[in-house]
Amino acid sequence: MFKLDRELVQVENVVASASLDHNLDLEVVSRVLPSGKYNPEEFPGVIYQLKNPKAAGLIFSSGKIVCAGAKSERQAKRALNKIVDELRMNGVVIVGKPAIKVQNVVASVEIGGTIDLEGAASLLERTLYDPEQFPGLILRMNDPPITFLLFSKGKIVCAGAKSEKDLYRGLEELEKILVENKLIFFDEAR
Repeated sequence: MFKLDRELVQVENVVASASLDHNLDLEVVSRVLPSGKYNPEEFPGVIYQLKNPKAAGLIFSSGKIVCAGAKSERQAKRALNKIVDELRMNGVVIVGKPAIKVQNVVASVEIGGTIDLEGAASLLERTLYDPEQFPGLILRMNDPPITFLLFSKGKIVCAGAKSEKDLYRGLEELEKILVENKLIFFDEAR
């Protein structure tokens, strides 16, 4: 019996956002965050690279701040709070505490077996598989709402989870579906 090992799951990117209840002057933001890049002709926000945690912050005049590139929910939230704290410490007025929300968790996992993509395409609902266009099968799960890319050699990419908890719940459900439908195969050596 196959049992998904959480240690095999690699969180690749967590995108989260913070919403302030007021607008920001991006000219001021770019001056107080010297490493922030602001070129409104190219991009409508300030791009701010953080080193610890390693992530990118996108700061918009609407007061929305997006963090991308974090490797966990915790890192993403820490990065957003760090940006807000740096703005405050440099004289930018921030009213209240920003509302932080995880938008997307992207992860990958190598399961160490093979997946019958043609069988999955014919047995499972909400799939798209056209090997002439793309070598993987796309499976859209309803609960939790996650999109999986399944590859025959056992790699799975997960996107759209709103939390790491939902990511693992979705992977457990996917594992159950693959096993119950006999769509996954392992070497005897494993």
